[in-house]
Amino acid sequence: MTSLLSKFTLSLFVLSFIFSCQQKVSKFEAFQTSIQAQLDSIQGDVAVAFINLSDPSDSLMINADEEFHAASTMKVPVMVELFKQQNQGKLNLSDSILLKNEFRSIVDSSLYSMDISIDSDDDSYGKIGTAVALKDLMYSMITVSSNLATNVLIELVGAKNVTATMRELNADKIQVLRGVEDQKAYDLGLSNSTTAKDLLMIMKSVAENEAGTEADCKQMIAIMHDQQYNEIIPFFLPKDVQVAHKTGSITGVHHDAGIVYLPDGRSYVLVLLSKNLVDFDKGTEQLAEISKIVYEYVVGEKE
Repeated sequence: MTSLLSKFTLSLFVLSFIFSCQQKVSKFEAFQTSIQAQLDSIQGDVAVAFINLSDPSDSLMINADEEFHAASTMKVPVMVELFKQQNQGKLNLSDSILLKNEFRSIVDSSLYSMDISIDSDDDSYGKIGTAVALKDLMYSMITVSSNLATNVLIELVGAKNVTATMRELNADKIQVLRGVEDQKAYDLGLSNSTTAKDLLMIMKSVAENEAGTEADCKQMIAIMHDQQYNEIIPFFLPKDVQVAHKTGSITGVHHDAGIVYLPDGRSYVLVLLSKNLVDFDKGTEQLAEISKIVYEYVVGEKE
């Protein structure tokens, strides 16, 4: 009798396990279908990369290896490199540097300057010719996506070093070739590029304290949490959800890559890249809807 009861109990356990797995698969399939339907509604090319940091087997990659113009998402790798070089003793983020508006093209070393009218950081231009702390330039580079600050900093740390460090973080395709607004390089197709998968690997390494020391990664997260452009990943999410992220945009392109922290302590990384957007504003809202779908899926997984 005891043996029969044990077999019956084991059978119930197995059936329960199978049913639970089937439920999880069906939820994921519904999630994937919902994401794909949203992608199909967007007039443009989109890539999605998602990973649940609480359960890394729970992930979704759509067009994740496709190359996109990196736009301002490349500023996160520059930030990572700054912390790395500080740890190597090559610089101190508390030190200051003369803020200039004169840079050399990677094509022929000819000089060019940044145009304040197309930058998103008005404050820094008033400080040209004065000494500004590296940490303040880095903060502006991320939070208000300052192109001027970016060019000063990338010239300091070296674009090749930034790309090499990204390879160490298992971001295999991202290319940081130059600073911003190098028109001669752009005309020759020499632009910074990335994939959704690479940005996911970078954000994951920051979230898991692998992009630097634990203290450094916490500072990077805090800086990205102060991001001033919140039209995509955080847009439709509840106010108690914290998002550390970096956006990027140029004509027909709008990106967002971030770490999403839920109130219950769980977190996930989401990267949304787009190009060839026919309607920039509508496309932006549709990308924000994808973020909402991902959030609802992750929250629903615990229910």
